[in-house]
Amino acid sequence: MLTAKDLMSSNVIAVSLDTAVRELARIFTDNRISGAPVVDGTGTVIGVVTESDLIFQNKKLHIPTSFAILDAFIFLEDPEKMEQEMKKMVGTTVADICTKKPVTVQQDTPLEEVATLMAEKKVHTLPVLDAAGQLVGVIGKSDLIRMIAERK
Repeated sequence: MLTAKDLMSSNVIAVSLDTAVRELARIFTDNRISGAPVVDGTGTVIGVVTESDLIFQNKKLHIPTSFAILDAFIFLEDPEKMEQEMKKMVGTTVADICTKKPVTVQQDTPLEEVATLMAEKKVHTLPVLDAAGQLVGVIGKSDLIRMIAERK
């Protein structure tokens, strides 16, 4: 049975919260990767940042639908979501745009579970941790596609 260890890239390029967005774009381009784990000073995974997070910065801001009744505005959508989107759109560091509390897997997680997690949670970059919780690899969509292509 194939596991995360069989799929993962062990040459992990990780970034920190203070990595500038422009530098992140350069890292992705130079290394031909689409995402990276975000680690703290001890190497603990604290987030994930992807190309989608970079692209998000250039999207059109969606203003929540609202209506007024007697001098009061009632929002049909969550105004906090708009605030979060605005912060992400103007972010200058990885801390501003990354997904905190990322989905992770252990080295012995079966391939089917990895694929299910990535599909159902719409995860593009999946950090792989050892038994001690330290980053040992990363699985991207391209790793799964490569495995499919290699199967006979």
